This record gives sequence, C-alpha cells and structure tokens, in this order.
Amino acid sequence: MVSRTTDDYERMAMAGCVAICEPAFWAGFDRASAQGFYDYFRQITEYEPKRAAKFGIEHYCWLCINPKEAEDLKLAEEVIGLIPEFLQKPGVLGIGEIGLNKNSRNELAIFERHLQVAQDHGQLVLVHTPHLEDKLKGTRLIVDALKGFSGIDPGRVIIDHVEEHTIDAVLDAGFWAGITLYPESKCTPHRAIDMLEQRQAERIWMNSACDWGVSDPLAVPKTMRAMRQRGWDAAAVERVVWENPKAFMGQNPRFTVA
Repeated sequence: MVSRTTDDYERMAMAGCVAICEPAFWAGFDRASAQGFYDYFRQITEYEPKRAAKFGIEHYCWLCINPKEAEDLKLAEEVIGLIPEFLQKPGVLGIGEIGLNKNSRNELAIFERHLQVAQDHGQLVLVHTPHLEDKLKGTRLIVDALKGFSGIDPGRVIIDHVEEHTIDAVLDAGFWAGITLYPESKCTPHRAIDMLEQRQAERIWMNSACDWGVSDPLAVPKTMRAMRQRGWDAAAVERVVWENPKAFMGQNPRFTVA
C-alpha cells in the first residue's frame, strides 16, 4: 500500500476489507543501498499498520529483496542480513515476495538464500512467478528449488501469479496457489473463476494489487460479484476469499483476523 493514497484504504474499508497482506516489493526504481531497504522495512512494519488502522483495517506484511533487484548479489546479501531483525514485528507473516523475474542465475541464487532464511526461522513463504513467456520456465525452476529445502513444508508456501498453464504444477506439488487480479495484465475475473472451478478452489486464494501502474485494490470484491453471477453460492465464495486466506496465513500465530 505504500504506492497508494488513503483514498484506497477508505474504498477498501467500505467494500468490506478487514485486512491487508502487503509483500515487500519494488519501489518503482532500484534502491541504491541496504539502508534504503532498512527504512522501507520500517515503513511497512511500523507506519503502514498505523495508516491502515485509521480505516479499521489490519495490516500484515512480508519481507525480502524483490526479484527485480536481486541481480546485485552484494546488495541482496546485505538486505537479506537485515531481515531477521524485523521478523518479530507484530504484523510480519514471513518471507516474500521472493522468486524470479527474468529467471537469471543471480535471481535463483538470491531466491535460495531467502528460502534458507525462511527455513532457519520457520517462516511462511510468498513467491513471485515471472511474467508472460518466462512464467512456465520460472515456475518449474521455483518448484524445483523449493524441493531442495526439506525443512519447508509445501503447505506453508504460496506461489503467486499462477495462470492456466502453471496452476496445476503448483497445486500438484502441494503448494498453495495465488491468482492475482489486474485490469490489464496477469488475470481477469472470469479467467480466475475458470481456474477456481477447474481445481474446485483447492488451496487457492485470489489477491488484488496496489501497484505503481494500473491496478485495482477492489479487484477481489468485483470478482466476488462475478462469481455470484456465475452461480456460486455464498458459502463457496466465502471459502475462496475468506476461509482460504485465513487457513494459509493463520499458520502464523500473528495473523489474528477472526
């Protein structure tokens, strides 16, 4: 939410949103130092929860250096070294949004370094998959890397931004799958519903984006309306947008949304 105004918090509260789960992500530019990340981690662990609370919304977050900034190995190592200091903050759910951007060797090395931190500290993991033509290859690389960490239970990992050609590989390996709703990219409501119906909403949640570009924080409530128009009953809709996220994030005792 650091890229959004308070108007979005107000709109989300009016739409019935009670909690936000914000991954550490790209700042719109590559940060020049570990100190910049330290300040950013303070922002999402200390300031944003207070801003959300003004609108009756609980704020949770994840910590990492985003894959887009993982090519600088020295900087990435310095940032990863900062993470343990913040893991005990009240709203921190785990490590994320880690993963791959262009499927490079350096990105994969930093992805595995994050996984080691998650394994060492018993953290949940949120994973970013690449865009467009790199997504299938990247998803396979991610799944293979995760299998190398025996201390990380697949049920404590959500692999985000799945699409029709990657969702089966994620779910069949025992991981959770995230479907990201965007007005112009990633996934539309009707494509998301098709995937949910194909897999019977198994270990899947939907998420909207609060990005620097064109994105819609209300994408999930709008997709709920589309689900009802497709014949989903209230219990089935609630399972996807309420029970599934609670089941995954509730594995961390800091997630206290009832």
